[in-house]
Amino acid sequence: MALRHLLTGNGLSLARHARRHANGIFAAPSPGRVIDPVIGRVQKARAVAGALTTFLLISVYGVDGGWSAVFEDGFTKLFLAPLVLILVGPLVIAGFIWYAPSQHRPMLRSRLRYPLKAIGWYLGIPIGAVGAVLLLLALSKALEGILVLQAVIFLAVLIAGIPLLIWAGSFLFFASGAAARYAFNTADVHAALPAVLTAVLVWVLNVAQLGDGLPNGPLGVQIAAFLGGPLSVTAVSYWELRVLRTRYGVRVRG
Repeated sequence: MALRHLLTGNGLSLARHARRHANGIFAAPSPGRVIDPVIGRVQKARAVAGALTTFLLISVYGVDGGWSAVFEDGFTKLFLAPLVLILVGPLVIAGFIWYAPSQHRPMLRSRLRYPLKAIGWYLGIPIGAVGAVLLLLALSKALEGILVLQAVIFLAVLIAGIPLLIWAGSFLFFASGAAARYAFNTADVHAALPAVLTAVLVWVLNVAQLGDGLPNGPLGVQIAAFLGGPLSVTAVSYWELRVLRTRYGVRVRG
C-alpha cells in the first residue's frame, strides 16, 4: 500500500486504491485459472436471474423486516461467505486432493501456498490495521500525563490511523466479494476447485439461513425458494466442470 494514499487520499481515492489492491490479490489472472467468457456470462446470468426471482418473491409475498432486512442479509452474506470458505474449504480441498490420482497429490499439496497466501492477506490486512490503531491508542493511554507525546500519537492516529482504517475496511469489502467468487485463488491448486467450492458454499450458506426460517408464501413457493438458489448454482458448477473437462482438458482424475 502506498503511503501517499494514506496521508493524502480522501475516502473515495482510498476505496479505489483498496479495490485495485483486492482485485490484484484475488482476481488477477494466473496460470492455473481458466478464464472462459461463456462461463462468466452464464454465471452472471444465473446471478441476475436469482436476484430478479428474489425481488419478485419479496414483492408478491413480502419479507419479515422489510427491504432493510433484505439488504442487511445480503451485506451479512458478503462477509460470511469468505469465512465459511475458510472454515469449510480445507475439508473440501482435502477430499479433492484425496480423490485425485496419487501421482498428482504432491503437486496439488505444493500449490496450497497460493490460497493460504490469499487467506493471509484477507485476514491480515484488516487485523493489522485495527491492531496498529489500537496499539497507538494503548500507547497514548500508557503515556498519560506526557502531553507532548500524547499529542504526537493523536496526530498520528488522525493523519494516518483513520485513513488506514478506511482503506482496510474498503479492502475487506471488495476482497470479500472477490475472495468468494474466486474461492481464495484455489484455481491455482486446480482449475476445477472453485466450481466445487462454490457449490459447497451455497449449500452451507443456505442451510445456515434456515435459522431465519423459510421465505414467506405457500409451502411450494417456500420450498422452491429455499432449494432454487443452491440447485441452480450447483447446476452451473456442474456445467462449468463439464466445460473445463471437454474444452480445456481439466480433469480431477486423469
